[in-house]
Amino acid sequence: MTRISPRHPRYRSLLLRDELARAARQGIVVPEGLIAQGRGEAFDYLLGERTTPSARRAIRRAAEWMRSARRPVLSVNGNVAALASDRVARLAKLLPNLGIEVNLFHRTPERVRRIGRRLAAAGVRPVLGLRPTVRIPHLPSDRARVDARGIAVADLCIIPLEDGDRTEALRRLGKRIVAIDLNPLSRTAQSADLTIVDELTRALDGLLAELERTAQLPAPRRPRGISNRALLDDAIARIRAGARPAARRPGRRRPRRRARRGRSAGRPRKGTGRR
Repeated sequence: MTRISPRHPRYRSLLLRDELARAARQGIVVPEGLIAQGRGEAFDYLLGERTTPSARRAIRRAAEWMRSARRPVLSVNGNVAALASDRVARLAKLLPNLGIEVNLFHRTPERVRRIGRRLAAAGVRPVLGLRPTVRIPHLPSDRARVDARGIAVADLCIIPLEDGDRTEALRRLGKRIVAIDLNPLSRTAQSADLTIVDELTRALDGLLAELERTAQLPAPRRPRGISNRALLDDAIARIRAGARPAARRPGRRRPRRRARRGRSAGRPRKGTGRR
């Protein structure tokens, strides 16, 4: 592991990068996953690398939906397994009916086994999706392959770092979708019932805290709704605000340096010719 100083201003982000790079060398993360991480970091940078108030509202409502769902399932890909296997295991312990299913766009038997072992080592039992037997209709990718005990029968799907095609396909099947996506303009974010616009590990930490806080309360029979459009609009506004300081204001010129009195600004001192 690369030694990273805790004093570095982006210490946490660099730790996540290092973890992903190691997981890529282990065959858990694919190169495309590293590209997706970089794209997400760009949005996170503009959001201030922190959980916004609107993301906190989304996290509270998502936790409420998870508690009230009969068959909630959290979908895991390579990046999620690399960065958050321990958090996924803690969620499964807090919600005994929460299914954890491996679902991959770039799917190979060996990669599935490695991700399954990673989740099992963190304490996830059982790991679904290792031998999927059902296909989501009209979805022409390996994302269509799902477990008959998991996503196939789920009423709520939590899909971190997802692709838009499957989000739309799951919605067509009548499933409620909670997405975790730093890009509020993505098809996933736009298609989901509820989008948490936040970095993966921060969002899962928020869900864990909210589920722990409400663990002794009865699950709501009818979870409250929320305007996903309003959440996304707030995230987009914050991203625009985050980009504004970096842009040069039109019409402003840098002030010129004033010359000292009695001496020409462009003429060198006597005896000190320019060299």
